[in-house]
Amino acid sequence: MEQSNNKEALAKKTIETKIIQKIKRETERLNVDNISRTKAYQNYYFRNKDFFWPFLASMVSRNAGWNMTDLQQKEFRVIMPQKDRRWLFYTYERANWLIFEDAYPQLLLYEASKQLRMPLFHLLKEFGVSRFMVGEWELFWDRHDPNRLDIALIINEQHVIEGPVLEQNAYKRKVFATFPYWLQDRFHFSTVLFPTLEGELYGISVHGFRNVSKRIDHGKRLLKILSDPKMSERFIRFARMTEPSGGRYDYERLFDQKARQGHHFPLRLLFPIIHHHRKESKDWSLKERNPVKYFRDVGLPSQIQLNDWYEHKRMELHVLSKLKSFFKHSIQ
Repeated sequence: MEQSNNKEALAKKTIETKIIQKIKRETERLNVDNISRTKAYQNYYFRNKDFFWPFLASMVSRNAGWNMTDLQQKEFRVIMPQKDRRWLFYTYERANWLIFEDAYPQLLLYEASKQLRMPLFHLLKEFGVSRFMVGEWELFWDRHDPNRLDIALIINEQHVIEGPVLEQNAYKRKVFATFPYWLQDRFHFSTVLFPTLEGELYGISVHGFRNVSKRIDHGKRLLKILSDPKMSERFIRFARMTEPSGGRYDYERLFDQKARQGHHFPLRLLFPIIHHHRKESKDWSLKERNPVKYFRDVGLPSQIQLNDWYEHKRMELHVLSKLKSFFKHSIQ
């Protein structure tokens, strides 16, 4: 009997080792740049619709892409020095790389658990995933509450980037304490937008990015918009019909000719591949006394269709760049 148990334990250990190795390889393969991450999240959602967060992650990743490519647009080149634009790009890239590195193994491990018809969430520690999420995945397996899991993933991933990005000295000094960051935050240029094939834009303006509670509440509001039963299929149709290029033109091609202002260059022609590594960090949930507080419900602003707002912000950006250029030439 003991020998039989030892064989079973060894076989189980072998299977688990293979699963861990496969997930690590797949995560590394897909965590190359913004476009590969966007497509990985989206493809996961299309083959596994048990919860909504992967689609939210894909659409937020699309927005990160055009925020990156915007940094090479004429207006931003006038407003911001090259070193500031480069650091903003690193900030977007680093944050999104870290989130994928943490979240995608969770998604794949859930998929493996479904295939084997047994929970494998004890393996999450092999990927440095927080105890908070281990508990949430176990709860999801037992109760199958997709909305709670979606919010838990939002909470977790915003804490994942808190230390390595928001509290990291280099980013604090070279990004968050600079005038270009204040400008983006003040004028809400980094807005998350969800388009439809009909040319409509829905979303919420981003403000107060440095505050983890505000980022979590913002994520929950975005989730509400994107998963709204009356709207979600329209956003999904856009995603299916629009190959991500990492550029604003993915959205603006749906506008009338007058409203098309973005350049057409895809992200991969504008920025190099960045090679990251993940430093060992402390589990955020071990020092958070009351993570349950982040599950509180949030309301939506009265205006979530942002076509007019979008055009106004594009005009503001154009005016700012013209003013900067005028004063620069006047001083010279």
